[in-house]
Amino acid sequence: MPSLTRDEAVARAALLTVDAMEVDLDLDRGPEEFGSRTTVRFTAHVPGSSTFADLRPVTLHAATLNGRALDPGRLVDGRLPLEDLVDDNVLEVEATMAYGHDGQGLHRSTDPADDEDYVYGHLFLDAAPRVFACFDQPDLKTPYTVRVSVPQEWTVVGNGAAQQVSPGRWELATTQPLATYFVTVCAGPWASVTAEHDGVPLGVHARRSLEGPLREQAEQMLATTRACLDHYHRMFGIRYPFGEYHQVFVPEFNAGAMENPGCVTFRDTYVFRGAATPDQVLERDNTIAHEMAHMWFGDLVTMRWWDDLWLNESFAEYMAYRASTEALGSAEAWVEFGVVRKLWGYAAERSPSTHPVAGSPAPDALSALQNFDGISYAKGASVLRQLIAHIGDEAFLAGVRDHLGSHAFGNGELSEFLDAMARAAGHDLGDWAQAWLRTAGADRLALDRDGVLTRSTPAAHPASRPHTLDVAAFVGDDEVLRREVVLDGDRVEVPGVAGLPADALVVPNAADLTWAEVGLDDRTTGGLVGGLSDVPDPMARTVVWTSLLGGMHRAEVDPRLVLDVVEAAWPREDDASVLSRVALVVTSSVVPLFLRPEERGEALERLAAAADVLADRASSGEGAAADALALVAARVWARSGSDVGRLGRWAAGEDLPAGLAGDDDFRWLVLRRLSALDALDDATLTAAEEADRSLAGSLAALGVRAVRPTTQAKEWAWDRLHDDPELSNYGALELARGFWAAPDPGLLRPYVAQVGDLLAHLGVRMGEDALSRVAVALHPKPVVEAATLSASEAMIGRDDLSPGVRRALLDEDHVLREALASHRRFA
Repeated sequence: MPSLTRDEAVARAALLTVDAMEVDLDLDRGPEEFGSRTTVRFTAHVPGSSTFADLRPVTLHAATLNGRALDPGRLVDGRLPLEDLVDDNVLEVEATMAYGHDGQGLHRSTDPADDEDYVYGHLFLDAAPRVFACFDQPDLKTPYTVRVSVPQEWTVVGNGAAQQVSPGRWELATTQPLATYFVTVCAGPWASVTAEHDGVPLGVHARRSLEGPLREQAEQMLATTRACLDHYHRMFGIRYPFGEYHQVFVPEFNAGAMENPGCVTFRDTYVFRGAATPDQVLERDNTIAHEMAHMWFGDLVTMRWWDDLWLNESFAEYMAYRASTEALGSAEAWVEFGVVRKLWGYAAERSPSTHPVAGSPAPDALSALQNFDGISYAKGASVLRQLIAHIGDEAFLAGVRDHLGSHAFGNGELSEFLDAMARAAGHDLGDWAQAWLRTAGADRLALDRDGVLTRSTPAAHPASRPHTLDVAAFVGDDEVLRREVVLDGDRVEVPGVAGLPADALVVPNAADLTWAEVGLDDRTTGGLVGGLSDVPDPMARTVVWTSLLGGMHRAEVDPRLVLDVVEAAWPREDDASVLSRVALVVTSSVVPLFLRPEERGEALERLAAAADVLADRASSGEGAAADALALVAARVWARSGSDVGRLGRWAAGEDLPAGLAGDDDFRWLVLRRLSALDALDDATLTAAEEADRSLAGSLAALGVRAVRPTTQAKEWAWDRLHDDPELSNYGALELARGFWAAPDPGLLRPYVAQVGDLLAHLGVRMGEDALSRVAVALHPKPVVEAATLSASEAMIGRDDLSPGVRRALLDEDHVLREALASHRRFA
């Protein structure tokens, strides 16, 4: 079906105003379809004109415009023509709709733990017409009144306060004006914990089978919610505007969370079934803070069109990390930002699909989805930190309050935001915005030992970006230099660097304040094996890790050096985010992509040995910090160790590290490693499935079967992906993530050229958002060979794949090219 174009949206917004929406959903018709009745009241500014409504039903039963019956046969490609409009119009539509099983529209999922069904709405980016008739564009905001019929044992949560008016019948309070993509209904036999803070009713909800961990963790999540509410009230000067505030942890959710006003949806893996490391809790806290920031940035003030997506995501990203630090007291939050989010963003900048933070062309709605990436999030947040360095925090906050207040319950765009910031700063920001917001690319910063800091700009994206940053130097565990620097040209001298000792580790952008790829000097690079773990500043260590891994991707740093540094420095690291992310990068990228097949086994053994060192270090400590180190060490060893005896004992629940008894998720991690080593028998796997009948367990079992390095296992996984029409978005993702695991590339080569056909086949029943995520996992880049590159190029050129899927493949193609370049230079 055609995606709404910007020109069409502009024309429709000029023609009409939506005054009110009434939606009545019948979710008690079985597992595949639901009823949808919609009344749209709207004003036409040009009487006698025509437009269209958006609707994608299974069956359109009836539609009337101002009492005049419309021909259902005129609904074509999701568009229902509306002609001869008058001043005040009423559109009424009755239709049967299909539940989604790909995380989009009104998604329905069955929990295998108890066979209970759950339904939730995820209408981003253009899925609202799969649920109700509407004018589906972000600048036609209107109040919604929603009524829902459900099985009597279900409860309902949505954007407005929900009240049960009779058995199985619920009414939701009329909302403030919302964009279509924010509307949600979450229905099922939820486990719920409610509270109240500062006059705002609060609730957290999850599947009934997760009631135990939900109740155990609810107070911590509600404490985070309360602290963030207070923080944003102080910062923005506008109270939370959407009534109740519910947070619903839902199954098979594609994204991390979605900022539906009054009813935020999260992936339910944030309700931890077993032990959680500090970085996992930090990530959940940060996601809660991120989605709450959207209540102001995105919900109260919504972008006029999708090319200003950054007004949503960059601000929520920055505000969340600021809230994590200032309101939650998480001093390590910006460390996590550097080693997790900025690694993601720098990868997006290196890709040929790089784009500016703001103003990227979005000629239609679906094209905007392609820019929902690390640039919109991590780079955007980093650019805001540079803006604050440029104009000051007081002016920044004044500009934010100005922008929010002047566009409340409406829409805004980049030019209006910049006008607010310029008024607050007292000077024009046009040149700054052109360099930082409207131009793609990351500068490269390098500091030589004579103290000259240089900036190089991508040739394809020339810009003159001013950088505010610092430079630090360390000898052992002593910080021997810290200089603040403003780089407003191609070079600047940094006092004190030239006189540093030869063994000093010198780190540009040590506080990670600016957005730029950092090149370390040769002496510093050469001293990392022996010296990185001594650096006392966790932020500086993070900058070194991101520089080292970025250099590997650019074929400037030998992946074997990366492994040497990991072996020496990683077991002595204290920050849980650095420990978890660096180990994940080693097991998911350094080893399977940048090392030759014959080197990979030994490399994993070295990581496992490093995990043992970390575990020994943890055993000599005490308290929560030591427990966290021990948990990270156990998980990393379970992903990389090859001692089948130890793995077998852990799988049987014997000799487990402290805190992991009864931890089903850890058991599945161990079973996955045994399967990858072809050391797992069917009886053990079947017993594990019987013991853990949860949704998480059933998904994990798919991955365990897919990673087996046998011809039969790969055939099974491929056929299941291709032939199982009931396979959910999460099931497909688990199979795809496990498929390319095999020590022998010969086992995988027959499938390399078939990926494009499989993706085209999946595209018939899977939405673009879900399929793009599967495409990332299914790209054959782990077979690092020239023939794979040829197959990858052919996939990207196919016309039977959607633009979003081709964009995902293009980015993975670039990673393959980086790995091949590294092999040519270093292997």
